[in-house]
Amino acid sequence: MKVAVLESLAVSAEKLAALEAPLAARGCEFVHYERAADAAALANEVRDAEVLILANMPLPAEVAAQAERLKYVDVAFTGVDHIPMDLFRARGIAVSNASGYSNEAVPELAVGMVLSILRNLREVERACRAGGTKAGLVGTELKGKTVGILGYGSIGSRSGELFHAFGCRVVTSEGHRIKNRPDFLEVLPQSEVLRQSDVLILHTPLNERTRGLIGKAELAMMKPTSILVNVARGPVVVTDDLVEALNRGTIAAAAVDVFDREPPLDPDLPLLHAPNTLFTPHVAFATAESMELRAEIVFDNLSAFLDGEIRNRMA
Repeated sequence: MKVAVLESLAVSAEKLAALEAPLAARGCEFVHYERAADAAALANEVRDAEVLILANMPLPAEVAAQAERLKYVDVAFTGVDHIPMDLFRARGIAVSNASGYSNEAVPELAVGMVLSILRNLREVERACRAGGTKAGLVGTELKGKTVGILGYGSIGSRSGELFHAFGCRVVTSEGHRIKNRPDFLEVLPQSEVLRQSDVLILHTPLNERTRGLIGKAELAMMKPTSILVNVARGPVVVTDDLVEALNRGTIAAAAVDVFDREPPLDPDLPLLHAPNTLFTPHVAFATAESMELRAEIVFDNLSAFLDGEIRNRMA
């Protein structure tokens, strides 16, 4: 069984070899490729593969359609909006994700982003390096703030725990989705989450329900002192509306890890020039610990597939 690994899994060669060895003994032939954007190159890589392993690399439908022997797609990522799920469902090709690998990494970055904005960390560091002081840069505390979380799944619930530990009031609109709801969590209509939040964290998947979830109308409901943090998917927020809201002072600040396209970004992108912003190039999921866990989940998924079981099933 040919297993095409279409991009690096960001673990050491030793770790990768240890994970592959027991599956190679069961008949898997692993072929590794550098991440590619060229459709013709990708088509050659997938053409005779029975299993594809990839992370967040976009896989065009016209490329996937050429994988005539394909039986299984093992995604080393949580979201699957970057691969042609309709095609795979139509062909009966099973798809798994790596659910759970970034349950710590993403919430920790969200907290860090909020603290950086509240305490003016970049600005005070620049001032310190330039021989300056804290003058005009005194920050505010996270304790006592209302933090709204949209997307209260495994990652969102961990964010809730962390922000609660800082002394925040935590609210969401998704009480019906939550198992073992903690006592500290308040459930409100989404409009009230928007109106009451000092910090709004987005942890939603990208689907037809969440695409454009935060646009002009929703931003207008938020406090002019509020901070928006998007560590979900770029298209969950209408980018042009966010730029307008920041330029007009409709909201105070935004921290953004995800964009309408994967970085690298065009330096002239209007969002990158909006005031009071903090950007990271889609790194929320990426820690040494999460990459190791992700690889373990991916190879556990593949082992289960060989046994006739589909774990972390998405299709």
